[in-house]
Amino acid sequence: MNGHGARRSDPVPSVTTAAAPRSDDLASRQRRYLIMMGIRVACLPLAVISQGWLRIVFILGAVVLPYIAVVIANATRQPRHSALSPVVPAQRLELPPAPVAKDRIEH
Repeated sequence: MNGHGARRSDPVPSVTTAAAPRSDDLASRQRRYLIMMGIRVACLPLAVISQGWLRIVFILGAVVLPYIAVVIANATRQPRHSALSPVVPAQRLELPPAPVAKDRIEH
């Protein structure tokens, strides 16, 4: 029976356990990439004005950070295996049928 008043017997998936949208994942990856590129841009002038081992650290940061930033930015979130969990609807309470009046006159 697929009428308007038919009840579903199969469980309905819960939306609260669904994975975050891909747009959130993309925004997070872009944000991480921009932060790492900002650090790289800061390493360039610091490598020029610093001396000694600190200069080497800043040069390594300016050279290595682009590779690390690309690898991290391309790492997507892994989907969950059980993204949706079924929700069993609560039982509805029904009123009992009205008693039949025996002394009722019908027209």
